[in-house]
Amino acid sequence: MDKLMDNPWFIKMVALVLAILLFGSVPKNDPDKPGDVNVPSDEKVETIEEVPIKSYYDTDTLVVTGVPETVTITLQGPKNLVQQAKALRNFEVFVDLTKADMGKQRVPITIRDISDRLTVTIEPGYANVSIQEKVTKEFKVEAEYSRNLVEEGYIAEKPTVNPSKVQITGAKDLVDRITYVKATVNANGKISDSITREASVLVLDKDMNKLDVNVEPDTVEVTIPVKSSSKKVPIDIVRKGNPPEGVTIESITADTKEAEIIAAPEILSEVKNVRVEVDLSEITDDTELTLPVIISNGVVKVSPEMVKVSVRVTKESEKTISNIPIEIEGMNDEFEVDFLNPSNGQTDITVTGPSNIVAPLTAGNFKILIDVSGLDEGEHEVDMKVTAPENIIWKLAKEKANITVAKKEA
Repeated sequence: MDKLMDNPWFIKMVALVLAILLFGSVPKNDPDKPGDVNVPSDEKVETIEEVPIKSYYDTDTLVVTGVPETVTITLQGPKNLVQQAKALRNFEVFVDLTKADMGKQRVPITIRDISDRLTVTIEPGYANVSIQEKVTKEFKVEAEYSRNLVEEGYIAEKPTVNPSKVQITGAKDLVDRITYVKATVNANGKISDSITREASVLVLDKDMNKLDVNVEPDTVEVTIPVKSSSKKVPIDIVRKGNPPEGVTIESITADTKEAEIIAAPEILSEVKNVRVEVDLSEITDDTELTLPVIISNGVVKVSPEMVKVSVRVTKESEKTISNIPIEIEGMNDEFEVDFLNPSNGQTDITVTGPSNIVAPLTAGNFKILIDVSGLDEGEHEVDMKVTAPENIIWKLAKEKANITVAKKEA
């Protein structure tokens, strides 16, 4: 049955039968009866919108543009024929370009397979068409994406396209205008890893206008390689505050010496280190701390984010070392020096520092002297100078010595 409905001759036969039945149903006029008048069939006007147009030309070698997709037709005539044509739509609206020349021209839009008793108006009645030679060329596809897609601190390398080339078919003048063949990649949110996306191929002229051509294939796969912009830098230990009284910081060490940072290339080139800050004010014993790695502005990420820091301390001790002899420097051979205070020419010194350093100290670790050069005869008060080991704090029992300078007896 479907095949019969597709047969135009079957449709025509059905239309003919319907016309005969309609004709037979019209009452006959009796001329002998008064009041009967011969009245022609009622006329009707109908408008049919969005009627598709067919174009006839050599599709293998030519490209035609300018033919509208649809037209509006108006049918006027006997009601039954108008209704039949509207219901069955067994007519065809077309443009015949089989004998048309190349180039631009104005051609009529015509209709066929419709009753001669109907008046048909087609709007528009003409089409301004362009007939061009059909050409096919191969073009390389350029991947395009917004740099804003890439997460800060990451770098997108040159994307790859698969397939890298496409076949573009169209009118010669359009194909000759092709300047860009692009595949634009879109993504939801920022990317920090390599991605592969399917992208539609866009064909554009030099003014970035889209060209009406056929692209094969019309979609390609674009891969954007993404890697982090990173480098390794040393972790500096920064001391904050002072340890409590009596506590000496012997050493501070971190279990990790380097960290990897991620940042934009221009930031990366400026950053030389990261740091951990150790607050010494609360350190009283050997301690292990887990501290955050502090980064400068512009650094997106650091790894590791936390490090373990070991703090070793030495408790301070105090010790007094007695009877350290005071040496005399710069004494003239003609003079002699006697100590008034301290009378025995010896002094005491109190030292404070790490117990492991302070405990073994003796008088032999210190040198105390006075300089008497240039002094005249008489009593004098002179400064005592001390040479002591490092990493300790010392204090003399008396800062100055009282002496007398006198000429030696002959």
